[in-house]
Amino acid sequence: MPSIPLSKAPQPAATNPAQIRNFCIIAHIDHGKSTLADRMLGITGVVEARNMRAQYLDRMDIERERGITIKSQAVRLPWRSGIDGKEYILNMIDTPGHVDFTYEVSRSLAACEGAILLVDCAQGIEAQTLANLYLAMENDLTIIPVLNKIDLPAAQPEKFAEELARLIGCQPEDCLRVSGKTGAGVEVLLDQIVKQVPAPTGDANAPARALIFDSVYDTYRGVVTYVRVVDGKLSPRDQIQMISTGARHEMLEVGVISPEPFASNGLGVGEVGYLITGVKDVRQSRVGDTVTTYNNPAHEALSGYKDPKPMVFSGLYPIDGDEYPMLREALDKLQLNDAALVYEPESSAALGFGFRCGFLGLLHMEIVRERLEREFNLTLISTAPNVVYRVQLDTGKELVVTNPSEYPDGKVESVLEPIVKATVLAPSEFIGTIMELCQQRRGTLLGMDYLSEDRVEIRYTLPLAEIVFDFFDNLKSRTRGYGSLDYEPIGEAEGDLVKVDILLQGDKVDAFSSIVHREKAYAYGVSMTTKLRELIPRQQFEVPIQAAIGAKIIARENIRAIRKDVLAKCYGGDITRKRKLLEKQKEGKKRMKMVGRVEVPQEAFIAALATNDDADKAKSKK
Repeated sequence: MPSIPLSKAPQPAATNPAQIRNFCIIAHIDHGKSTLADRMLGITGVVEARNMRAQYLDRMDIERERGITIKSQAVRLPWRSGIDGKEYILNMIDTPGHVDFTYEVSRSLAACEGAILLVDCAQGIEAQTLANLYLAMENDLTIIPVLNKIDLPAAQPEKFAEELARLIGCQPEDCLRVSGKTGAGVEVLLDQIVKQVPAPTGDANAPARALIFDSVYDTYRGVVTYVRVVDGKLSPRDQIQMISTGARHEMLEVGVISPEPFASNGLGVGEVGYLITGVKDVRQSRVGDTVTTYNNPAHEALSGYKDPKPMVFSGLYPIDGDEYPMLREALDKLQLNDAALVYEPESSAALGFGFRCGFLGLLHMEIVRERLEREFNLTLISTAPNVVYRVQLDTGKELVVTNPSEYPDGKVESVLEPIVKATVLAPSEFIGTIMELCQQRRGTLLGMDYLSEDRVEIRYTLPLAEIVFDFFDNLKSRTRGYGSLDYEPIGEAEGDLVKVDILLQGDKVDAFSSIVHREKAYAYGVSMTTKLRELIPRQQFEVPIQAAIGAKIIARENIRAIRKDVLAKCYGGDITRKRKLLEKQKEGKKRMKMVGRVEVPQEAFIAALATNDDADKAKSKK
């Protein structure tokens, strides 16, 4: 998000709601949403050809490098319809496609009346296509089916038009065919948006109500809040109030994004734009809140938006302990820009002070950490991800465990773990290998449907802990890249779970503890003890590394002692002299083992807990 210009730009005239169309683009990852949005920007003339660049609406470097959209972006497009010749305003929101960013899509849908369902002509319907379609249906949006990338040699528009028509309940000829790359069919699509998507409805004379669907932090101007006005009007210098928090502010600027921000005289019914109040406190502008005016307030908040719940938890620690206050400030600012991020302080004997952060998935976790490092110049290590468990003790007490160190030592009655419903779409030739993978991960088959003669949808219930780490990578390798995955939480189920502790010379090291299924506890114990034996430097005495479940040792490795050659000075002579020196050394080793302490270097913790990239980063910092 670029800084809002301080100079006042030309002010757009007030718009009649009948001339407004609000829509978003939804699709599976890499099906061409951002390319189609670029083409719309060019055709409607809001971006000149000399200023155009690929992924124009993606503001972050990380989005460009990875070729994915992370943040939804709203833009106002003027369009003269080729059907009736009238001028219209199209408010478009480009959304992410990855399963981890579904909450961004849900926010965008709450601010729209229509959705373009985009399907790649070469790849067809995939898991996230279905998930986003169901989200749009739940929001009662008008859905326009569109087949993209018709210019590709491998495109099969006729085949996938039939699949899409069966899915939505329309005719194959109703599926529009476009190419975001060449611009073919995009003008027809814009005309169909005007024709099919209903105009926004609302009471212009009622107290103002606007939904906050996004917000960002600008270094110079404070919090910039993106809103969709439902009722009434918001004008510059109005006193506004947040319904949920009751916070009151004076608006300094109101405007629209086209695609750069322009100040305006106000926002009316159905319009999408931004508000600036000059507030620097990032917690006073919550996504999903309702904005109203202070003098004539609305008393009922807008509904239809749910707060995202974190699914995966991981610790983030600065490698340099002095960066802890900077990390706290960075998380505060990033949370405004990312409503799904939650965090709380925690400390580790091994890694010092840090934060326990909640994420929607592994990609979300990876993106957050990379943004913290790039945008705030931090060097971080993230611990192994884990999910939330509910532990019932035999005393009747219940604990919520987000970190293995919180797992109780007392007698455990039962452990509940989160369960998800996973949908896998893949060519039918891979059914066997997909089912084998799901069964290895404790999955239960719910059903299987053929979308076409060579494409199948397989539904499983799986423990979330089994899929957050490397399930997707395994699925891609087993299906040669053709498999796609979507999942949604459906509740909790009791599991045979245990906490595996790692002991160094009999002392527990909390940072290495993990909660795993009993069947996989031995494998985890063996892998961790083997890894630590290689990572921890040899001491003056022998050090046992043990993996234990409670008091039961399940795996063990030994780090051999560094042994000085005490016989080096003996040249010949009686054997008893050599034996005496060796016995003396043996006694010293025994005494040292009783009072000695194992020093584990931070590099060993980093290498054992995190990815190879983290370890390399830590070594380079040293």
